[in-house]
Amino acid sequence: MSLLTVDGLGKSYFGRVVLDRVSLRVDDGERVALVGRNGSGKTTLLRIAMGLETPDEGAVVLAGGRIVGYLSQHQDSGGGREDTALRNPELQRIEADLRDLEARMAGGDPRILSDYAALTARYEAMGGYDHAREMAAALQGLGLPADALDRPLDTLSGGERMRVALARLLVRKPDLLLLDEPTNHLDMAALEWLEDYLRRYRGGVLLVSHDRWFLDRVATAVAELEGGVLTVHAGDYSSFMAQKRIRTEFLEKETARLAREVEREKDVAQTMLSHRKMASYHSREKSVRKLSAQLEAARRAHRHAAGRETAPMRFHLLPPEDPGNPKKRLLSVQGLAFGFGARTLFRDVGFEMRAGDRVALCGPNGCGKSTLFSILMGQAEGMAGQVRIADWVDFAHIGQQIRFASEDTTVLDELLSRSDLAEGDARSLLARFGFRGSDIRKTLDVLSGGERARLSLCCLIEEKPDLLLLDEPTNHLDIESREYLEEALVEFNGAILAISHDRYFIRRCTRSVLGFMGREVRPFPDYETYREALRSAPSTDASPASAATAAMAAAGTGSPSPASPSPGGTGGAGGGSAAGGAVRAAERRETALRREKIRSLEREIAALEAEKAALEADFATGAPPEAYHRYTDILRRIDEAMETYLELADQAIPSIQAI
Repeated sequence: MSLLTVDGLGKSYFGRVVLDRVSLRVDDGERVALVGRNGSGKTTLLRIAMGLETPDEGAVVLAGGRIVGYLSQHQDSGGGREDTALRNPELQRIEADLRDLEARMAGGDPRILSDYAALTARYEAMGGYDHAREMAAALQGLGLPADALDRPLDTLSGGERMRVALARLLVRKPDLLLLDEPTNHLDMAALEWLEDYLRRYRGGVLLVSHDRWFLDRVATAVAELEGGVLTVHAGDYSSFMAQKRIRTEFLEKETARLAREVEREKDVAQTMLSHRKMASYHSREKSVRKLSAQLEAARRAHRHAAGRETAPMRFHLLPPEDPGNPKKRLLSVQGLAFGFGARTLFRDVGFEMRAGDRVALCGPNGCGKSTLFSILMGQAEGMAGQVRIADWVDFAHIGQQIRFASEDTTVLDELLSRSDLAEGDARSLLARFGFRGSDIRKTLDVLSGGERARLSLCCLIEEKPDLLLLDEPTNHLDIESREYLEEALVEFNGAILAISHDRYFIRRCTRSVLGFMGREVRPFPDYETYREALRSAPSTDASPASAATAAMAAAGTGSPSPASPSPGGTGGAGGGSAAGGAVRAAERRETALRREKIRSLEREIAALEAEKAALEADFATGAPPEAYHRYTDILRRIDEAMETYLELADQAIPSIQAI
């Protein structure tokens, strides 16, 4: 049975066609993946299906009596301090009504029985008796830390709130799921849990995702939205790409054939004209015009099938010039440990990187992957152990938040300042990265997250690093851009150490894995071996809290405070001097202030991340310049708040030596 029917939808924004008479069906048991470049209209299609936007033409029909669940990319900060992950406001209202009815029945009013029975049936139908258990199981599967289950939603990060929203949606068991980027903020364990859940799901699913591995595991059909046109292919993502390549190759051959026909007809027409055979000449001219129209149509179809209207980005990362051993050691890590207060993030980490190595750094969210990167670059505090770096090594790093030295410079000037390119060559290179026309005159402070990533990669081409440190490099990139990046890294002959949850990226661009196993980091030959080892490992330490959460736990009630009495002390009024009691009182006040500061920072970071997520959602459909200025300010304030967390740890500066 058809759960969702989209018929001839049309939608335009400021003269640009986003949806051009789009039609689609989603039936029971189908899982349709909606793919396309950023800004192609995928979110718009979902919002129209949910009735949140109005189409210019066409209709949307939802099956009557069916429950529809929608997951947006943007989640609000919750309903206040009483709203937690396990709380269901609607169920709680029903419970309150039931208690009220019970009190009235105790007063001897028999007419209440029918109302009570109806409300009880509704409570049971909504899964009220199993809600807390099912929510806890779903949140555990999605990787939400145990300490976050009872915390107010407005204190959770944007990623944690996304997981809560997804869990609430799944527990409702709607007949049709509309999911907009459900894999955002999920680590690999959570991704695999969601994959298994959706594969067993009996209803219909329409989802947007750029995770190709996830789409291969989940999708039964792929709908590509390109240039306003929707094309549906049966099968998973790999099958869709195979069909697309076949069609692209056919259209390429057909375009070449028509081009030859046009040239031949032109030559014949010219011959007829030279022999003054005017009737034949005009007949051939008509043939030329007809074939030329067919050729242009074939070229448009070929561009659409290939998924691009312009020449693709081409990366040419040159290997570093090293006359020595091609497997020369770049860095060595021995006995590395790091933590916040009493909380150990990782310990006894040891590995080497040599020229040409390609290593994926994998592990659950919050296990310390980005912290390990910060240590390698000498930017983190509180480490124990040794990091030795060859004095000739030139690092290049791209983090999850990309920063430039000067935000008021232009895109073109940034590339020119970091390369030896002439202006014409710089313009050509920027065009391959999607910066065309007036885009190259944009100042950096107004660039979106995806534009910043593309510009950073563009500049990186000309810097010729010895070792690339990539922290979630495919974030903010659509599938086409991810594939361009992968092509570049496949051609790159230098060393790569990359943090990623993108399994297609890991398989194509890396040759081995350093995997977090609890608080340890171990080498594995490939990602599949690592995941199998992780599934077989004991559950302890499997879901470490994030670094910020660990810092809060170390300073909060779960960790011993400096004011706690020693095991041999009495801690009472008669157990120490008055001076000692005053010192302990002062320490307790200091600890309380420290905890309050952390709680305040927690609320501030949560609010900033919520606003950041809202702005990022607006960037896909266009936003005024002041929104980008605000976005930059939010990133700065989040960085400052997180730095305060590190200052609270009050650790020593790491010692990094040269090999």
